[in-house]
Amino acid sequence: MKSAIYGAGSLGTVLGAYLTKNGVDIELVNRNKAHVQALNEKGAHITGTVEMTVPVKAISPDEMTDGYDCIFLMTKQLFNKDVVTFLKPKLTEKGVIVTFQNGIPEPGIAEIVGNDHTIGCVVEWGATMSAPGECVLTSEPDSLSFHMGKMDGISDEQLQMVKDILEKMCHVDIEENLIGARWSKLLINATFSGLGSVIGGTFGDVYSTKEGKLLALRCMKECIDVGHAAGATFAKVQGKDITKLFYYKNNFKRAFAKFLLPIAMKKHAAIEPSMLQDLKNKKPCEIDAINGVVCEWGRKNSVPTPVNDRIVEVVKKEQAGELPLSAENLKLFSDLY
Repeated sequence: MKSAIYGAGSLGTVLGAYLTKNGVDIELVNRNKAHVQALNEKGAHITGTVEMTVPVKAISPDEMTDGYDCIFLMTKQLFNKDVVTFLKPKLTEKGVIVTFQNGIPEPGIAEIVGNDHTIGCVVEWGATMSAPGECVLTSEPDSLSFHMGKMDGISDEQLQMVKDILEKMCHVDIEENLIGARWSKLLINATFSGLGSVIGGTFGDVYSTKEGKLLALRCMKECIDVGHAAGATFAKVQGKDITKLFYYKNNFKRAFAKFLLPIAMKKHAAIEPSMLQDLKNKKPCEIDAINGVVCEWGRKNSVPTPVNDRIVEVVKKEQAGELPLSAENLKLFSDLY
């Protein structure tokens, strides 16, 4: 079986290291020549909550051939039209693209390669790249998991093939409610990646202040309201019903959710948002594919999204160099606490 991780940055390098270590023959594909060279010469060096160096096979996109049974897609959605069009002819007759991307990317990918070649996977852990060939796993090893679901047309055999590969790293939940899983991940990303990017901090930094906690809960509530209006039933996250835990309609429930927030996110507190990593590296970030999706669906369903609207506005100003990456940016939300 032939497989590849396309866009093997921080998450992809960690995934590739685990899979290779556990016997999967997989190519790590990346456009960054220094990263590819470091991976091939020194192996994938993973630090943080684990410590390992694994010899891996890394290539650039132009070195890919044909005949892939499985391509794990980890690039930004910004480039999906070109990237997926490039990958389509490289798949076997029953080959699949498994998207790990943020937001709700499956319908757009399926438009290009077909429902019968599209699988969605939610990543429930985080990582950052510290140097070419070196990545930091920022989630605790016992909290690593995937939620995976299929588009109509994917066979049980195709789904099982991908599950077998990914379970060489960690537990995989097969999610019948793929869109619900996507909305649950979108809620977490919009809240912690969005606000983390606003303040220039980690997931844990988001709830380190009273103001941050209140904004996080309001952001969650907006996401849940919008998701429900769009007809989504939120999937559980690592066995927990986040709508029951964090949705509120009165001050008592909000106080309980505020108390629970640091406990629920403890194992992921060190995650640095990928959007923040892009902002630091002067690259375009995925704000429109994360908080922007909440705003878009809010407009479609007449659900106000003032917190998410403001997050999009602030992050775009940071991206344009008009605002610093600073906790002081919370003051820009003072009317929304």
